[in-house]
Amino acid sequence: MTPEQKIPERRSRKARRTRDTLAQAAFELVLDRGLRNVTVEEIAESADVDRRTFSRYFPSKEAAALDSLRGDGDRINAALRARPAPEPPLLAYRRAVLDWLADPEAEAWHRRPRIFELLVVAEEEPTLYAVFHHIRVDAQEDSIAIVADRLGVDPRHDIRPAVTVAAGAGALLAAQAAWVRGGRPDALPERVVEAFDALAETAGEATETTETAETAEVEATP
Repeated sequence: MTPEQKIPERRSRKARRTRDTLAQAAFELVLDRGLRNVTVEEIAESADVDRRTFSRYFPSKEAAALDSLRGDGDRINAALRARPAPEPPLLAYRRAVLDWLADPEAEAWHRRPRIFELLVVAEEEPTLYAVFHHIRVDAQEDSIAIVADRLGVDPRHDIRPAVTVAAGAGALLAAQAAWVRGGRPDALPERVVEAFDALAETAGEATETTETAETAEVEATP
């Protein structure tokens, strides 16, 4: 690698370090003092940068505090891409989530210090929860593209990838909410299994009800 090539690489590493430092400062300050008692200026000062530098990386203190969660969607999607092609898409999504939870290197939420606390605060603070919602939506857009590729369809014209991801992501969201409200930081994996089991059971009931209704309609047709 030439010296000219090394310069952008060093800048990229420095930018990544600055972003990570700001995110960690926001994370700790929000948890230690509460979202409403922390300013952007205080986060920047804690990271030893100025307010303008903060604004280059984050639009708000909420985005900075939640930045550590963005990578989790990427990890789930990487696991989804790695699932065997013959698996039905919703089963592949479920197993991708479980793969993420079981991978010690991924440090899923129940393994990472204070993430449970952060999500408790997110449940209580509307502006923080709104940013968390956008993070989830961004991850789901990537999931839809992955499922569409697995099915060999165009998600702009075929609704199945979006429906699959909406169902799987909804189960994960329900599990996360039950986990936070249950007060047991180590219980996330079992909440996820319960949520996906409930989804499968509900889907089975819906299919049975639809089939019964369609049969009745056919029988009633002269």
